[in-house]
Amino acid sequence: MDNLARLLKESWTLVEDDRARLTDHFYARVFLLDPALRHLFPVQMTGQGDRLLEAIIRAIHTVDDPETFAEFLRALGRDHRKYHVDDRHYATMGTALLDALRRIAGDGWNLEYDQAWREAYDAVAALMVAGAADDDGPPFWHAEVLTHKRYGPDTAVLTCQALQHPLRWQAGQYVSLEVPRHHPREWRNYSVANAPNDDNVLEFHVRSPGAGWVSGALVRRVRPGELLRLAAPMGSMTLDRSSERDILCVAGGVGLAPIKALVEDLATFNRTRWVHVFYGARQAADLYGLDGLQELVAAHPWLSVTAACSDDPDFDGELGDIPEVVARYGPWTAHDCYVSGSARMVRSTLRVLAADEVPPPHIRYDTFGDL
Repeated sequence: MDNLARLLKESWTLVEDDRARLTDHFYARVFLLDPALRHLFPVQMTGQGDRLLEAIIRAIHTVDDPETFAEFLRALGRDHRKYHVDDRHYATMGTALLDALRRIAGDGWNLEYDQAWREAYDAVAALMVAGAADDDGPPFWHAEVLTHKRYGPDTAVLTCQALQHPLRWQAGQYVSLEVPRHHPREWRNYSVANAPNDDNVLEFHVRSPGAGWVSGALVRRVRPGELLRLAAPMGSMTLDRSSERDILCVAGGVGLAPIKALVEDLATFNRTRWVHVFYGARQAADLYGLDGLQELVAAHPWLSVTAACSDDPDFDGELGDIPEVVARYGPWTAHDCYVSGSARMVRSTLRVLAADEVPPPHIRYDTFGDL
């Protein structure tokens, strides 16, 4: 396994700077090999290649951790049921991927790299097929939007109720979501912002400062009564209920969503662990979830919340980027740590925790974009 991981990472350096051509060639080859596959993908393929690469990069970096590798790929196989992917499609995808890698790598490619990718892809496909086969739930859930509230021009909090079948998730997980009325076959991941409940009601926090299709529709166009589609929950930023360590939660912007779910879940059983939540944004107006957090503080003496603004000198609270504020209150060496927010914010917070010598197994994070 060590040699396989080395070959994958080594060969990836030949193509990682030419990702656009890699994905263009991959999808062109897929649709040439099996034109019927085109209808499984959105009309506009913008961003589709990025998600493919995220999955490949994640697999490369977990191949030398067999347990994480297997867990991730089984979950990915379950998730791909929403695309109506079946077993025979994996062979087509594998052929297209190897062809794209050879073409973009050029003369640097060799037989050893080729065999490593064949072996890795066979393992990936087998685990994904097994994950899909083991899942007895539906490929996706229809969910009715119950409430929709805007916070400023680009943020919304909405709730929806999964219909027909129970949807089981853990606090800290995310689901893939489609808005079929506006953007069919476009799926995006969103963290569930509330703890599991018997009513099948899920809350989502969405921000769309630009022209993102799915997020834009969720913020500006979706209304109560509309139907969404939700795929099976994924993610491992979940609570370690066997731990007795106190807890640090760090949230930036709509990264508050999984942190809020974790705190709500803790409220159902926690009696002994102190929980410290740090919540940051640029302006006070962007701290849309602060009132809800303060209500939780009033109800639970083990919970504290520290809010911070990085670009609002009139804010009556901590000033500065949230990782800087977290560092002022440390050290956090003896805590279980949960971090959620933008890639930059997560990177900076992980550096703070590393300086405090927090053991990596005690850190779980969720980031929007590549680290």
